[in-house]
Amino acid sequence: MPLPSFPNLLGLPDFPRQLLMDCSTLLDHQVGGGVCGCCGALRPRYKRLVDNIFPEDPEDGLVKANMEKLTFYALSAPEKLDRIGAYLSERLSRDVARHRYGYVCIAMEALDQLLMACHCQTINLFVESFLTMVRKLLEADKPNLQILGTNSFVKFANIEEDTPSYHRSYDFFVSRFSEMCHSSYEDPDIRTKSPSPETEKERESPVELTERCFRELLGRAAYGNIKNAVKPVLMHLDNHSLWESKTFAVRCFKIVMYSIQSQHSHLVIQQLLGHLDANSKNSARVRAGIVEVISEAAVIEASGSIGPTVLEVFNTLLKQLRLSVDYELTGSYDSFANMGSKVIKVHEERQLQEAVIKTVGSFAYTLPPYQRSEVMLFIIGKIPVPGMYPALGSANTGVEGSRMIQVMLLKSLLQVTAGFQSTNILTALPTSFLDPLLSFTLMEDAEIRLLVLDILIGIIDRHDNRHKFSPVRIISDISVLKLKVDKCSRQDNLFMKKHSQRLYRHIYLACKEESSVQRHFESLYTLLALICVELANEEVVVDLIRLALALQDLALTEEALPVYTRCAIHALSAVYLNLICQLTTVPTFCQHVHEVIESRKKLVPFLLPEDVLVESSKIPEKLEKVEGEVLFVQTKIAEILGGSGYNTERLATAYIPQITDEDRLSKRKSIGDTVSLQLEMESRNSPEKEQRSTAEQITFETLKQAVVDSVNVEELERERRRQVVERFQTAPFEEIAAHCGARASLLQSKLNQIFEITIRPPPSPSGSVGNGHGPSRSIPVYEMKFPDLCVY
Repeated sequence: MPLPSFPNLLGLPDFPRQLLMDCSTLLDHQVGGGVCGCCGALRPRYKRLVDNIFPEDPEDGLVKANMEKLTFYALSAPEKLDRIGAYLSERLSRDVARHRYGYVCIAMEALDQLLMACHCQTINLFVESFLTMVRKLLEADKPNLQILGTNSFVKFANIEEDTPSYHRSYDFFVSRFSEMCHSSYEDPDIRTKSPSPETEKERESPVELTERCFRELLGRAAYGNIKNAVKPVLMHLDNHSLWESKTFAVRCFKIVMYSIQSQHSHLVIQQLLGHLDANSKNSARVRAGIVEVISEAAVIEASGSIGPTVLEVFNTLLKQLRLSVDYELTGSYDSFANMGSKVIKVHEERQLQEAVIKTVGSFAYTLPPYQRSEVMLFIIGKIPVPGMYPALGSANTGVEGSRMIQVMLLKSLLQVTAGFQSTNILTALPTSFLDPLLSFTLMEDAEIRLLVLDILIGIIDRHDNRHKFSPVRIISDISVLKLKVDKCSRQDNLFMKKHSQRLYRHIYLACKEESSVQRHFESLYTLLALICVELANEEVVVDLIRLALALQDLALTEEALPVYTRCAIHALSAVYLNLICQLTTVPTFCQHVHEVIESRKKLVPFLLPEDVLVESSKIPEKLEKVEGEVLFVQTKIAEILGGSGYNTERLATAYIPQITDEDRLSKRKSIGDTVSLQLEMESRNSPEKEQRSTAEQITFETLKQAVVDSVNVEELERERRRQVVERFQTAPFEEIAAHCGARASLLQSKLNQIFEITIRPPPSPSGSVGNGHGPSRSIPVYEMKFPDLCVY
């Protein structure tokens, strides 16, 4: 290489400085010969090839011809890759330190080209040098260098290696990139700059780029890495209080659910449920935000992929529902309120409860019918049933807490049954589910009764006919309803044979409830209509007609019922017979029903649904005696249908529901009344009751003392109730069993006394007791001889 010419060297005042700079250029970039030219040939070939890619002026860019030589050399001798990378890294570090950023860009461009071209088994050694250089750029305080390093790392991330490398650590890069996402650089263009796109159409905003990277990361997450991918998202939402706004949190987890593999989606749900449990004592808005995210994630989740712990999901949600009820009634997140407790807002707790109920429905919607049936049984087992002692709410919430839990769990059950279509009604309504559910139809709480009716409607309606019966009106031709009617299956017939009488009895008794309003009678009609359409065979039709006529008799005979209730029962009977007669297609039956309806329109329109089952009902203040042509005649209907092959004898027999012990037990406002019954029984059996004086003198002082002590008595009674409830909540099973066993023994002894009295012979007509030779033999009642006047 020829020596460079330096004219007038001695004439320049800055000769030593210029000479030093030229020597530095020769050593660093090998752009010319000279005093160091003789040393160039002694340098390793890979270094000379690397030096030659750098131009004299960095603005000229990478020397492409020399870069091709370096690439060919690297492909020919891959064992030199690690040295090439190390040397490039050394040069880049020196250029960064000397602020020669043009050469820094050239070095990174060369690295990128080598990385893309030299993809082979030995690239792992070269990658270490590459990552060292990227790290050097990311640690720089210049944003342009950080962007340069980021662009190179993005290119590297898109390379698919033959074999994974487990010894690399990307912790620094994850931390640094996360920090850069929160950049507060003054220049907004630099703060929001993305990787340089090849075309203008490929330009992405930071939001789009972040979402794309997030999706790619989640898409590559394996089964064991799902939790590691989701946990930082949860921490971010917690640290920045993003649960309350809900929108951002929902969007994040929509990205998560759509990006991960579908078979792993239940892991995300479980992690969200665990996070909800961890925030049980956080504000209602935070919990509602988490629940909202769970609800949206459940909709995205593939059907039936909640995983092996289906009931645990619902158990967690129902637990949150109970806790919310406790918080609302006690006003504290702790068992005992204290001055440091957070202020609980009732409306926020109500919003949370509605969100939990909605989420229960969202989960149930993704389940197949058999799993949904299991969930229905699970929820019904959590509801406090009258006459029993399942797990109740907190002891501090009392009767109102138990009632609220009943309502909330029934609303959850209603969400589960929404859209539930089972081909086998026997499996959809097993005895273990139907028995406790029907017991709620006889409670005095109107809201609970209405929820139960809606649940039954949702399960029985398998062809989406329920909305066709609303509003309740007399229709002369039901073909306009376009009802979907299928022939009853064998399972339907077995179900009605087993449970029909219980259904009829509960419907009959539910009509007698004085607190029923328009919505109750509309639901009762829909339930009766669905039974007729979905489950009716010839025998069932006969029983339904008998039931409708029995309701008419109920409205006629029960004069103590409110006027509205009696009119509504008459209207219910009329509109239901109008439906049945058209389904049976017996012309004479239809004629009789239509004649009665026409007579009612003229004489007593307030006995038809158009005047009663409306928002502004038109009923008289007092219901006069109803008779004559405005009533349906059972004997006439039996005669008409008997000619068409129906069971005349059964039609002519009036329907009389059998009142059972279950009905009497269910006749309570809530589970609290069950506790009251037990307290009453205990008070009757207490020794204090027996020792009380039969005749107690009542004076002014006695009355005064009673008034003064009334408050104390109420407090004692309330404390006693609480102790009874607490005993059944916390006492061991053996203690409860022993207590109930003692009461059962007492009851049995009383029954034995009663049985002994019933078989003891009465005194003889002559008044003689015996012949004095010993006690006479006890004669059973059925062997006694009574006078003719006593027998009928």
